[in-house]
Amino acid sequence: MNSIRQVPTRVKSRRTEASLGAEREHFDKQQLSSISKAITSSETPVKEKHARRIILGTHREKGAYTFWSYSLGFPLASSSILSWKFCHVLHKVLRDGHQNVLQDCMRHHGSLVEIGKLWAHLHDKYGQLVVLYTKLLCTKLEFHVKHSEIPPNLEVTDEVLERTAGTDINNVFQLTVEVFDYMDTELRLAETVIRQLNTSIAISTLTSGQCRLSPLIQVIQDCSHLYHFTVKLLFKLHACLPADTLQGHRDRFHDQFRSLKTFFNKARDMMYFKRLIQIPKLPDSPPNFLHAASLAKHVKPVVVIPDEDEPEQQDDDDDDPEPLIEVSDVSTSSIQSQPQPDIFDQTFGPPNGGFDDRDLQIESLKRDLELLRADLERVKAEAQRYITQLKSQINSLEAELEEQRAQKQRALVENEQLRMELEATRRRNAEHEGIQATFIEAEKRSQATEQRYNKLKEKHSELVAGHAELLRKSADTVKMLSATQQTQEEVERTKLQLSFEVDRIKQDADMKLEEQKFEMEKLKRELEEKMAEVMRIKATLQSSEKTSEQVNSSMTALQAEKERLMRSVSEKEAELSSLRQAAQVQQSSLQQERERNSREMGELQGKLQEKASQEEQLKQKLQEEQFALLQGTITEAESIIQDASAKLDDPLHIRCTSSPDYLINRAEATLGSIDKVKKGHADYLSNMGDAGGLLRALTHFSHLAADTIINGSATAHMAPTDHADRLTENCRDFSAQSLQYLKELKSKTTLQRADPAAIRVIVQKILHLGQELRPKGMDVRQDELGDLVDKEMASTSAAIEEAVRRIDEMMNQARKDTSGVKLEVNERILNSCTDLMKAIRLLVISSTDLQKEIVEGGRGAASIKEFYVRNSRWTEGLISAAKAVGWGATEMVESADKVVLHTGKYEELIVCSHEIAASTAQLVAASKVKADRNSKKLSVLQQASRHVNEMAANVVASTKTGQEHLEDKETMDFSGMSLIKLRKEEMESQVKVLELENQLGNERLRLGELRKKHYNLAGVAPEQASEGNGETSSLVHPVTMSPKSNKPALMKKPALAQKPNILPKTMFK
Repeated sequence: MNSIRQVPTRVKSRRTEASLGAEREHFDKQQLSSISKAITSSETPVKEKHARRIILGTHREKGAYTFWSYSLGFPLASSSILSWKFCHVLHKVLRDGHQNVLQDCMRHHGSLVEIGKLWAHLHDKYGQLVVLYTKLLCTKLEFHVKHSEIPPNLEVTDEVLERTAGTDINNVFQLTVEVFDYMDTELRLAETVIRQLNTSIAISTLTSGQCRLSPLIQVIQDCSHLYHFTVKLLFKLHACLPADTLQGHRDRFHDQFRSLKTFFNKARDMMYFKRLIQIPKLPDSPPNFLHAASLAKHVKPVVVIPDEDEPEQQDDDDDDPEPLIEVSDVSTSSIQSQPQPDIFDQTFGPPNGGFDDRDLQIESLKRDLELLRADLERVKAEAQRYITQLKSQINSLEAELEEQRAQKQRALVENEQLRMELEATRRRNAEHEGIQATFIEAEKRSQATEQRYNKLKEKHSELVAGHAELLRKSADTVKMLSATQQTQEEVERTKLQLSFEVDRIKQDADMKLEEQKFEMEKLKRELEEKMAEVMRIKATLQSSEKTSEQVNSSMTALQAEKERLMRSVSEKEAELSSLRQAAQVQQSSLQQERERNSREMGELQGKLQEKASQEEQLKQKLQEEQFALLQGTITEAESIIQDASAKLDDPLHIRCTSSPDYLINRAEATLGSIDKVKKGHADYLSNMGDAGGLLRALTHFSHLAADTIINGSATAHMAPTDHADRLTENCRDFSAQSLQYLKELKSKTTLQRADPAAIRVIVQKILHLGQELRPKGMDVRQDELGDLVDKEMASTSAAIEEAVRRIDEMMNQARKDTSGVKLEVNERILNSCTDLMKAIRLLVISSTDLQKEIVEGGRGAASIKEFYVRNSRWTEGLISAAKAVGWGATEMVESADKVVLHTGKYEELIVCSHEIAASTAQLVAASKVKADRNSKKLSVLQQASRHVNEMAANVVASTKTGQEHLEDKETMDFSGMSLIKLRKEEMESQVKVLELENQLGNERLRLGELRKKHYNLAGVAPEQASEGNGETSSLVHPVTMSPKSNKPALMKKPALAQKPNILPKTMFK
């Protein structure tokens, strides 16, 4: 057979597109199945596996489009339980789904609001819970859309919370209020659920109680994070705002603290939560936000979900309600350890007359595997407990470190404040020194001004003295002039001499006077300027004195302030030194504590690494044992397939036959097992420590493959040559490909690339050949068989009732229209027909009762339709027999009507009687196949069948008798004929006999061909016995002749083409 690698690229791309489409269709079907099973109207909790598949679906398609597209089709307005479970699943999807789920859910925010408003107006317990739950979900959506940094599962670090709150105190205040509102909706839902339930231990183990309690697991997870957020935000608010402003926040927090603690204590006491979640314990009293050091005592509450995987069911289509937790004391390991019956051993018997040693080894290895799993689970639980303790210690150390950081921050802040005060003091001292320098400079200026004033004063004195001297000179000059005038007369002679000298002196005097006046004016101006300058200097001096006084006073105050500041600085320095010493002591103690914690952490990490190494060794050992189990299973599977392949050439196997239907059933089961093998292979590759799924799948596949090969060979024995050769060759290829695939699984080098795709292709070819060999006419779908049986039995009963009514009408009409011998013949025929119909009616009723008994006794846990589908060939035979009985009754009425009206033949009525007898015999045989031999209803049915045969014989007898009475038999008078005439009549009579014999032969041939065609249309090949689903039966072919089928229908002469009565062949199972 050509390899798949030789397929053209275009075909590969088409197959890839087809596989992608099939994968998408499978994904949609799986999501629809999980959503429909998770969100139901039954009062049971949501199964974890269904919710987990829905969440995985959101991660696969990166959103919640498929979830909402299917969820919107649920009638949420008609069932409060359905709405409650929808809210629960939506809460899970929001917490654990893909990050895009939040945006997809926000698009349907209005739908959630409408659901809450609807149930708010109805008085229903679940309706009240739905109102609160929808309000919680709407609040959750709005909060996380607004604060996109915080995911819906609320698992963020303190740094992310600080970044979300920001540095603006208004944003912190608003975020705190929103967290309070968020917490209120969570607590209100929890309080309402607990108030509706009786909090005793027993109520949490019932499905009705678990249905209400299961969403509280998500509420507990949300509340633990919201409580931590509230504490952090309130401490941050108290560090920035006064305590009186936050009194309302503290009161609201205290109320929520009491409610949350009460809720946690009640939930912790319930048995339902003990195995599903570890609820943290809150402190006895709320944190003291007025004391910043209380933040170090705060420990973040941690919710732990134990890792307990829910066992996956082989049949995922079960809809039976099942609690989320097991409350019985029966150990699941004891149930799993019971050996399951082997399908191959049930069919062929155990090898060597008992259990094989390999089976015992497998069982012992399975028990060892269970013990190793238990040890591994115990080690995992212990490691988880150590991790939880270490996390709590790390949280406490981080809280202490945070407190030390806060104290260090406060010390740094105080140090910075003192440094700023010291800088201010230094600036004031510098200003004081500047003012003092200004004062000294002013004193210097004042001294210089005083010196200039003294100089000006001295110069003024000199000027005054010079002016007085000039005045004295002027007086002397006047005196001299007066003496001159007195002596003028005496000295006239000298007057002329002296006049010139006098004029000259006058001129000189005038000039000097002018000069003196100018000098005087100049001196006056200078004096005035000097006086003005002196006045200004005096004013400046006065202001300087005032300023000096103010400076002196300010200097005094500054000196006092300086002394006070110096004392404060010395005190602060002393306090700072003490704080530094305390910080150093605290830091040294913290360093010692860190070293001690690091040593403990190192020891714990060493223990944890030792545990991890032990776990790794156990895991390695487990993987080796699992691979050894896998190799043993593969060896056993190879022996099974090789044994089945050997049957293809076994001469003793030639006599074994099988039906195409059974081959199709085996091939479809093999295709399903191939999918399970592929899934088990993928699971084993992802987890090499658990090969249980692959072992089960390989065991199932080997038996189904051997069954398919053997039944394919057995079917080929009954098939045409071409189909038989192709089917045998495909069986050989199937065996070779299966052995090759098992060989690849057996080696670690080829384990990764092992692929059963080639096996699937060959099985599909075998399935296609089986469908081609399947008899035609099976146009009824298997899921309609159950309804069709009831419909055919009901229509048969209706046909019989209608036949009885028409016979009564014909009787009344015959009594009106005929009389005498004809009336007597018609009454006898119609009465026998009425009796036959009544007998058939009793037979149908008995067959229906027996059929119900068969279905109830053989269907087990399956439904009635599933029983009919599982026994489809028997069901088709039953339907065919019921149709034949109804049709025979209708035809008999038509024939009787024609006979009474003299438009039909008596032979038609006789043939209809035979047909009815044969159809009822077929119906009895169909009912008898699966009936219990000791059943009372079977004996009643057999008695009714004998009664029908008797009534049919009466109809035939009355018909023949009436025919003899009414037919006019001519007397044969040959007395007037001559020898030649008699010879001629004899020859003509012989010609008619030959013609009639020829016509009879042709009609018998035609009858044989009609019966062959009838068999083909009825779904049974003429050369093959009728079989049903692995059970041999002698009834399925529709019988169209009387129960005495070995005799000819019309004459005692042997029939030329009778219906083949083939003995039932033993079918190979």
